This record gives sequence, structure tokens and C-alpha cells, in this order.
Amino acid sequence: MTQPRTATTFPPPVQEARRWLDGVVFPPERLLINVSQAAPTAPPPASMREAMAEAILTEPETHLYGPTLGLPALRAEVAQQWRAAYNGEIAEGEVAITSGCNQAFAAAIATLCAEGDEVILPTPWYFNHKMWLDMSGVRTVALPAGSGLLPDPDAARALITPRTRAIALVTPNNPAGVEYPAELVGAFYDLAQEHGLALIVDETYRDFDSRTGAPHDLFSRHGWQDTLIQLYSFSKAYRLTGHRVGAIIASKARLAEVEKFLDTVTICPNQLGQRGALWGMQNLSQWLAGERAEILARRSAIEAEFPRLEAQGWHLLGLGAYFAYMAHPFELASDALAQELVRQQSILCLPGTMFRPGGDTSGAQELRIAFANVDAAGVKTLFDRLEKTRA
Repeated sequence: MTQPRTATTFPPPVQEARRWLDGVVFPPERLLINVSQAAPTAPPPASMREAMAEAILTEPETHLYGPTLGLPALRAEVAQQWRAAYNGEIAEGEVAITSGCNQAFAAAIATLCAEGDEVILPTPWYFNHKMWLDMSGVRTVALPAGSGLLPDPDAARALITPRTRAIALVTPNNPAGVEYPAELVGAFYDLAQEHGLALIVDETYRDFDSRTGAPHDLFSRHGWQDTLIQLYSFSKAYRLTGHRVGAIIASKARLAEVEKFLDTVTICPNQLGQRGALWGMQNLSQWLAGERAEILARRSAIEAEFPRLEAQGWHLLGLGAYFAYMAHPFELASDALAQELVRQQSILCLPGTMFRPGGDTSGAQELRIAFANVDAAGVKTLFDRLEKTRA
């Protein structure tokens, strides 16, 4: 008997972790530190909210169906800013707006894969990518990351079969935070191009990359449209998580296929969120620079605090964007340790087992800390508690 699609994958990890809070009472002197999800909890800045409120009141089309591939003005703005940022050629017609970056990934896979096809994902992987591949009947081929949690193109080459359709990268990485060097991204592009595959590059966290300049040169390569599919999210940059606005940058021919998927699933992306994203892109560059500086300051705070954990046997495996990925020194497996941290230290984080395939025992030693909502003082408190952990 066949299974329904949703039965082919695991429960959503973030929702599972939230259930660990059920029935737990946190004392006033040790309130919950929630570092489980990579999402800002503060609303967009007041100026953006005012602009969005004005759109609700004065622009009737805000409440109606819009173009399936997104507002032309937002598509044009993305293309224009991307041309400047990546020193490449990107047309408005090569940008589509989606209901979040997860939908952008789902749409890309729908245009690439049939039942039984394969997609290569480096591990530790972003679990929602794995879940969508499962539910699409696509086999996920795990590519274990090597030194510095960087994937190896030569190792990926050995995994390519006649059923391989794509390689998917996330940089800066979720869950590890690692920023992939431009040369590495370029090597994966060359590999994909050589084998006639798509290279999906999810750059949800590009606005918080610690490097200056373009993170890769792919958009400046002639014919990038034949190989590259880039994904992006406005949720992190502009705190628009609840409005579900993402983007996919690909060839016009691929976006014609994407349109079929989007029209069937949501008809059009969120109209209000798109207007917020457009206003943000046009008016909040200085504010966003401040957001990036704050995230980089929190990253520095983690680097400064980590030596005291290192003295106890912890290891910092990856750090960047919203994430610190670390190995703990305890015999207790990370899925059990994460639940113990809720009860013992009022910390909610995710275990490495949620980012690894079954049978990969390395996840049992790993934890992901998402620090988007923990400032430098909060980082110190977090490390105070981790330092006291006994398991």
C-alpha cells in the first residue's frame, strides 16, 4: 500500500522542539532563552509598518490577486540591486517573487525533478529542504561536509548518477553558519554545468554575510541561466517573516515553469508583504546595515565567550549568519541533551540529529544555536548556563 506524501517525511523539527516546552515552568530568575529558530521576533521598523498601513488604506490592489510571479516593481528592484551587488546581468524577467524562500525551493524542485530523481544536499542540511524532497518523491543524496563544514566538489562528483538533477547549497549556511568561499561556490557551479545539472544556491542569509563585496561571481558568468537557480528571503532582512516573501532568480524559461507551480499553490505572493519588501529595499539600506552590524556583534560575542566552553570539551564547528554550530562533550545524545537543556537551563535549541540523515551518528554530538534574538548580554547569559550544564 502506498503512503500519502506527507507520511514519507518526518515531523517539522521546530514544531517538535516547541512541544518540549509543554508543562515546563521557568523560574523568574531563569527565564527561557529561545535559540531554536532562525527568525527575528521583533516587528519591522515603524517606518515600514507605516508604509504598509498606508498601502492597506490607499492602494485597493493590495487586497486583490496580483501577478503570479510577483509585483513588477519588486522584481525590477531585485534585478537592479542584484546587478549592482553581484556585478552581473540579471533581468526583471529572471526574478520571481514567492511566498517565502521555502516555497522558492519547492517551486525549483518541481521544475527539475520527477519521481525517483536525485538531489545532492550537503550535511548537516536544512531540514525543510530534505522534507520537501521526501514529499516530492525525490531521493536526497547526502554529501557529508568536510573540514570546516565545507562540502567538497570532488566528493559530490562521486555521487552523481544518471538520476541526479541538482546540487543544492545554502550559504551562509543553515544550520552551520559557514560562509562558503567564492571559489568553492564556483567549483560547484563548474561541476553542475559539466554534468548538465542545476545548482541551487539558497542565499537567505546573504544580508548578514561578514564579507564585503559579492560572495560569488556566478551572475557574471556567461549563460548562468542554464545552470544557476538562486533563492532569497526578505524575511530575515526586513523582519517580514509573517508576510511570507521570498524570491527565485533563474532563467525566463524556468520561471515559466515556476509560474505553473505558484499559480496552483498560492495564485500570487502576499501583496502586502511584497509592498513592504519593495519599500524596504528602496528606503532601509542604512537600517539594514545596522541590523547586519548587530548580528556581526553577536557573532563576535560568541567568539569571545566560547573559550570557556572549549575548556570543558566543547568545539565550535561553524559560526556565521544567525548560527553557531557546536559539538558538546557529553555522552548523552544531542536530541536528549536538547530536551534536558530546556528543563535544566531554560534553553531551547535544536540538536544536530535534526540536520543529519538517519544513521549519521555525528549529529548526536552537535547542537545548533540560532542567535538572531539574543544580544551580546544574552549571549553571555546563554554561555553562563551552558557552562553549568551537566549531563
